[in-house]
Amino acid sequence: MWKFLLAAALLTSACAPKIVPPPVVTAPRFPDFIRPTTPPAAASTAAAINADRGWAFLQNGDLKTAEHEFTAALKNDPGFYPAETSLGYLELARKDAKAALPHFDRTLEGQAGDVSALVGRGHSLLALGREADAVAAFESALVADASLTDVRRRVDVLKFRASEEQIARARQAARAGRLDEAVQAYTAAVAASPDSPFLYRELAAVEKQQNHTDAALEHYRNAVALDPTDARSLIQIGDILDARGEYDKAIQAYLEAAALEPGAEVDRKIEAMRGRAALAKLPAEYRAIEEAAQVTRADLAALIGIRLAGLLQAAQRNDAALITDVRNDWAQPWIMAVARAGVIEPFANHQFQPRALVRRADLAQAMAKLLSRVAAQQPAAAKNWESARLRFSDLAASHLAYPAASVTVAAGVLKTGGDNSFQPSRPITGREAVDAVAKVEALASGK
Repeated sequence: MWKFLLAAALLTSACAPKIVPPPVVTAPRFPDFIRPTTPPAAASTAAAINADRGWAFLQNGDLKTAEHEFTAALKNDPGFYPAETSLGYLELARKDAKAALPHFDRTLEGQAGDVSALVGRGHSLLALGREADAVAAFESALVADASLTDVRRRVDVLKFRASEEQIARARQAARAGRLDEAVQAYTAAVAASPDSPFLYRELAAVEKQQNHTDAALEHYRNAVALDPTDARSLIQIGDILDARGEYDKAIQAYLEAAALEPGAEVDRKIEAMRGRAALAKLPAEYRAIEEAAQVTRADLAALIGIRLAGLLQAAQRNDAALITDVRNDWAQPWIMAVARAGVIEPFANHQFQPRALVRRADLAQAMAKLLSRVAAQQPAAAKNWESARLRFSDLAASHLAYPAASVTVAAGVLKTGGDNSFQPSRPITGREAVDAVAKVEALASGK
C-alpha cells in the first residue's frame, strides 16, 4: 500500500507546474520605472507575491513572464492596484505608451497620489508628445515625494525645452510684427521660467511697441528686480516715465543706469531730463513762450531770468529797482532780476509794463547788454562783434538802436532780412526770442 502512495505522490509531483524562481536583478533594464508600493496590509497575499515576481522579471527583460505574473496578481485580487500600475510599465517597456496610459489612469482613479502611477503616466504622456501634461503628472509625483531627484531633473529639462520653443516663437512673431502673438508666447515662456529677467525685458519691449506702457513698465521693473545690473531695462523705465511726465522718477532710473553702465547716451538723457523737469516746474506762461506769435516784456524777462541767470547775477546792482506794476504778475521774480541787472529797465514812471510787446530794437538792446557781460568774461571772443560796424538798409548809424543792432547781428544773436533790413519796429515771435537767448547762452558757455 505504501508503495502505491509513494508512486502516486511521485506522479503528482511530476505533473505539477514548475514554479520558476524570480531572477536576481543586479542591473535593472528600466531604471526610470518607479516600482509600485504594496500596501502593508496586502504584503503577504498571493497578489503581492505575484506582483513582486513580475517586477523582477520585468526589470530582467522577461516581459512575457512579467505579464503572466501581473495578470495572475489581478486574478487573485482585482483591486490590487500595484499590479495594474505594473502592467502600465510593462506596456512602456514594449514602447506602447498608448496602451500603457489607461493602466496608470485606472490606478489613479482610486489612488490619486500614487507616485509610481503618476510617474508612469508622465512617461506615457511624454512618449505621446503631450509634454505639458507630462510635466503636470511629474510635478504631482514630486508633491507626493520630493526625493525623486531624477523626476525633478526631467521636469526642469522639459520646462527649459518648452521655454526655448516659446521664446523662439515669441521672437519670430515679434520680428514679423505679430505683436499679440509675441506677447502670448512670451507670457507662456515667463510662466515656464519666471526667474529669467531677459524674458521680462523682451516681453516689455513688445508691449512698449503696442503702447501698453503700464504692462511694459511692470515687466521692465520685474527684469530689474531679478537682475539689479540690468542697465538697459532701467533706461527703458526712464524713457517710459519721461513720456508720462514723471521727470523726477525718470531721472532716478537714468542715474541708476549710468551708475551701472556709464556712457554718453545716458548722460544726454539725464541732462535733457533735468531740463524738462525744471521746465515742467515753471509757470505755464513760460512754457507757452516758444509758440507765442508775439512776445511781451514779461515773457522776455522770464526767458532771460531763467536761461541766463548766471549773467544776471554777475551784473546785479546794489540799488533795488522800484517797479509798481508787477506785484501780481507771473514773471515778477524774473522782471525784478533783469531790472536790477539793468538788462530791461522800467520806464521813468517806475512801471515795467509787462504786457507791452517787445520789438526787434528792444530785443537787440537787451541782448547787447547781455553780450557786454559775455565780453567781460571772454574778451578775445568779443572783439569780432564789438568792433563791427554793420550796415542796414532800414537803420542808419545815427539811430539809437543801431549800436545794439550791429553788435547782436555781428555776434550771430539776431539776423537781418533778405534785403539786409533790421526791421527795428517789428514785434518779435516767441521762437525768435528763444533763439536769441539760446545763442547768448551758447556764447557765454564758450560754444
